[in-house]
Parts: sequence; C-alpha cells; structure tokens
Amino acid sequence: MSTFSIVLIVITIILIAAIIVLYFLGKRAEKKQAEQQAQLEAASQTMTMLIIDKGRLPLKEAGLPEMVINNTPKYLRRSKVPVVKAKVGPKIMTLMCDADIFPLVPVKKEVKANVSGIYITSVRGLRGPLETPQKKKGFFAKMRDKVSKK
Repeated sequence: MSTFSIVLIVITIILIAAIIVLYFLGKRAEKKQAEQQAQLEAASQTMTMLIIDKGRLPLKEAGLPEMVINNTPKYLRRSKVPVVKAKVGPKIMTLMCDADIFPLVPVKKEVKANVSGIYITSVRGLRGPLETPQKKKGFFAKMRDKVSKK
C-alpha cells in the first residue's frame, strides 16, 4: 500500500466519524427544539393588539427588558432580532417576533396574536385575512426576466 492510499483511508474514516457525530448532535438539538416549542405552546395566550411599528434591531437597541438581554448568550447579543411595538390594551409593549411570521405582521392594524411571554408566535387578522407580501426575486430570476423581455 502506498502512503497516498493510507492517507485517503484515514481521511475517509475521519469524515465518516464526523458525519455520524453531526447526525446524533442534530437529533439531540431537534428533540430540544421540540421540547421548547411545546413549552411555548403551553404558555401562549391570545391577545388583540394594535401594531404600531416593526423592524429588525440589534438586541441591545430593541428596548427589551434587561433580563432578556442578560439571559441571551454573548455571541448572539449583536445579532438583529425582529421586534414589534404594539399597543396591548392600555400599555405599549415591545415584543419579539418569530422570524417566519415577521413579514406577515401588518403595521398600524389590529391583529389577534398568540403571545408566549414577550414572544409572538402567530398572527391572524382581526378584520379579514392578512396580506402576504410578495416574495423577492432572486438574482437569476431577475436575469431570466431581463433576457425574456429582450
């Protein structure tokens, strides 16, 4: 056996071991996420709110309680989070929003939202359905359109 084939076999074994480790870590993370989702669903309540403003802001500038910022891991404190300012009853609150439903949240309209703590998990229109925003076209789709127009 040559040294090249020995090196190739060692690299293959290392890659296979890495794939197996990543598989089991992924399974564990999936179970953890399912448990957290179940806890969010158990603690959620439906609220009617008027959305005042929304945006993606860094965690420190979002106006969230200090306890939330302190409980966030250090490597995530600079990341931008979807934040919604809403009037719930007489109070104006700053809430975090799920990234999947953030584009659906209308500004200056009343909605019914499922809220778990300060986290909005789902949104429904109070007076009719919500408008779904158009999906942005990718680079290649824009180029295809330009070529087809010519």
